[in-house]
Amino acid sequence: MTDTKEKETGLWGMRHLFLRLFFENGWRHWRSYAISFVFMGLVAATTGLSAWIMRDVINEIFVDKNRALIVPIALGVVAIFVVKGIATYAQVVILTRVGNRIIADVQARLFDHVLSQRVDFFDRFSIGDLATRFSHNAQSAREAINLVVTSIGRDFFSLIALTAVMVLQDPGMAMVALLVAPPAIFGVTRLIRQIKAVARAEFLSLAKIVTTIQESAIGIRVVKSFALEPVMRKEMQAAIDGVRQRSDAMARISAATSPLMETLGGVAIALVILYAGWRVVAGDADPGAFFSFITALLLAYEPAKRLARLNVTLQAQMIGVELLYQLLDAEPQIWEKTGAAALPRDPAPIRFDRVGFRYDPAAMPALDGVSFEAPAGQTTALVGPSGGGKSTIFALIERFYDPDEGSVTIGGKDVSAISFSSLREAVASVSQNPFLFDGTVYRNILMGRLDATEEEVMAAAKDANAHEFISGFPEGYETRVGEDGTRLSGGQRQRIAIARAMLRDAPVLLLDEATSSLDAQSESKVAEALDRLMVGRTTLVIAHRLSTVRHAALIHVIEGGKVVQSGSHADLMQSGGLYSQLHDLQFDTNRDDAA
Repeated sequence: MTDTKEKETGLWGMRHLFLRLFFENGWRHWRSYAISFVFMGLVAATTGLSAWIMRDVINEIFVDKNRALIVPIALGVVAIFVVKGIATYAQVVILTRVGNRIIADVQARLFDHVLSQRVDFFDRFSIGDLATRFSHNAQSAREAINLVVTSIGRDFFSLIALTAVMVLQDPGMAMVALLVAPPAIFGVTRLIRQIKAVARAEFLSLAKIVTTIQESAIGIRVVKSFALEPVMRKEMQAAIDGVRQRSDAMARISAATSPLMETLGGVAIALVILYAGWRVVAGDADPGAFFSFITALLLAYEPAKRLARLNVTLQAQMIGVELLYQLLDAEPQIWEKTGAAALPRDPAPIRFDRVGFRYDPAAMPALDGVSFEAPAGQTTALVGPSGGGKSTIFALIERFYDPDEGSVTIGGKDVSAISFSSLREAVASVSQNPFLFDGTVYRNILMGRLDATEEEVMAAAKDANAHEFISGFPEGYETRVGEDGTRLSGGQRQRIAIARAMLRDAPVLLLDEATSSLDAQSESKVAEALDRLMVGRTTLVIAHRLSTVRHAALIHVIEGGKVVQSGSHADLMQSGGLYSQLHDLQFDTNRDDAA
């Protein structure tokens, strides 16, 4: 078992993961990579030539004093380095463009995948986690591919070219120099095991930083009200210290290759000097060949050091890639069936037939055998104690989740057999705490139907009793609402959300405590707008204040995930039970408050 786990997470797993990364993201850019390899080949060739030409520099100029070759050799050196500079520039630009394209593609793929998930996905992945995977891990995908490509195309080819120069100049000295390779490989392999755990811990700390910033910004009023600044500072400092410590550890591990390679490089050069010096003293060595060999050996040091560090550096990037694929491999729990039908845009009855649902398989059911009907074109109320399952019913209608048992139908069609686009167009919702996008008032209303005209947007605002206060803003409909509408009052946010639902003009309307958190004046405005919105639609209303649902055509009392009573207000009051108890309790409380 341990061996298998090590295979999955060790070098074999890293290679498998890299191949998947390359064929899913890099292979489509093979032409660009092929061109960059040509330029990197030129870099390698010119690097080898710069060492090779040292033989002629020493023998022809300094030993034989051949004046006729001084200018040609000098021009040759210039040509070598001009070609090398142009080739280096070209391969860097090409790889950078391809890398940026890979990041953009990965981020778009990630976002599309995240949007396909059901709502509980966002309970498992925090905002900080997702943000870090979108930024840090997407960059890891680019860096991993570019690291391998440049290591092969530039460093490996350069090392081959320089090794060829050394072997051609003196095979014996080349063998002596290559004696240091096995110790280098052994030393670097030991460092790889350390880098993975550190890189994973660094990611968790980065995610915590983003989460703390997000919580502090969104919950700033709570932070200020409860004087939580010291707590948030402590959490942020702990996360920052975690990133710093892991970054220091990664730098220490990565840098550990330097003393190893410096020492082995010094040993190699010393051995070559000893060997070559003995041959020069003996009189059977070519000075030009010796200097060409030494130049090639010195030039080979940097690509050899980068190649030795490749596995250490790549391992750190592959942790990011692994976390990236953890997100991409999270299977959507909700998907559109092949041949899913369209839902007519007419008011239609909604039926729950023996529906059971659990958020967690080990938890108690949120809904247990729920059956009820909401008549077409009429208002149906869901009432009962908090936690009874009313909001879960709404979530199943909008197909944020699929039921574990039973069926949910609209107009006789199971919601699982309805296309997503058709279902979304058929349902509009207004919640107790409506979400607004960080944009203008106009944009937030337009989100109800993106192809609406300006006249239709304003008409919806008027029907929602929002046009008057919007017109009072200095910038009118172009007023920015702030993140989640923080620049607006509760009543203003609610009416903009109602305007958005009115613009949607959906035949099914879901209202989740849409007026419960408002003052009397705002509630009156919102209730008036809701009355207009509900006309002719199949409307389900969640309400704790029973006074707001007395006139509903049908009332279902939900308790403990079950429908315990159904009927009109009069029928439920006459039959007694939980509804009449809740009614009496609320109105007794109201009388006490009035007294």
